[in-house]
Amino acid sequence: MLFNRSEVLDRIRTSGIIDRGGTILGASRTSPLRIKDGSQKLLDTFHEFGLRALVVLGGEGTLSVASQLYEMGLPLVGIPKTIDNDVKETDFTIGFQTAVQIATDALDRLRSTAASHHRVMILEVMGRRTGWIATYAGMANGADAILIPEILMDEKNTDELCDMLKSRNQRGINFSIVVVAEGVQLGGEVIFKPSLPMDKHEDPDRLGGVGQVLAALIEKKTGLHVRVSSLDYIQRGGTPVAYDRSLATAFGVKAFELILENRFGEMTALRGNRITSVPLQKVAGGVKTVDMSVYKIAKIFFG
Repeated sequence: MLFNRSEVLDRIRTSGIIDRGGTILGASRTSPLRIKDGSQKLLDTFHEFGLRALVVLGGEGTLSVASQLYEMGLPLVGIPKTIDNDVKETDFTIGFQTAVQIATDALDRLRSTAASHHRVMILEVMGRRTGWIATYAGMANGADAILIPEILMDEKNTDELCDMLKSRNQRGINFSIVVVAEGVQLGGEVIFKPSLPMDKHEDPDRLGGVGQVLAALIEKKTGLHVRVSSLDYIQRGGTPVAYDRSLATAFGVKAFELILENRFGEMTALRGNRITSVPLQKVAGGVKTVDMSVYKIAKIFFG
């Protein structure tokens, strides 16, 4: 299949999907590596349709699989797309800023009702292994505490949180905002949702509920009134913010250029204000945790 640069760009400009989130193709989360002969079937289908290259969009897991498929001979390039922003070698991923904006809007609304009813409001956001959404949304809202998976909430840290909330109340500040990522460990334990019927494509380890456990703990230790909200999948859908649309466009153009140059096995990346690319091997098998210098800035608002 031959590519004509101007024809491809014309199709991108007239596609009408730039304001749509989610997967337009309806791609599943199933890895071909988990299916018997899945990799070979994928390669056979690729050649059957006469394709020249494959563009793989996704998070750390998807891009790790892409790296392995490239090693098997599939010509592909990757694009980092996950609200978690946990892909290594890129400053931001597609979808992250939209999720942060949704979480920030929710926090702004919780702040007014928290002040009106004199309560501690907890917002649980996504973040299985990293707390990027919690950190950026909490910082944007001026949250009084931000709990992330990178920092274990042991008894000492939990007591410090409760002491801070009590101190605020004693000083006449009669409400507080707490943001917690779903993957936060309380006393060394990760909280999972109650057992539900499983979709065959879903990960059985579905996190959720840490906000409720934390609320019960705070009420017990402080006597304060605590309420919990969880954004859950609301963070994952809807119209992308302008930043994500621009980033997706820039990544898409870069991926197209990599294909034209036969530079397969690479992932588009944002470094500062520059769009570049990195080998998929450097991305596979790990996550990018929250930069503690960013978290330190967010902590200015704590208490």
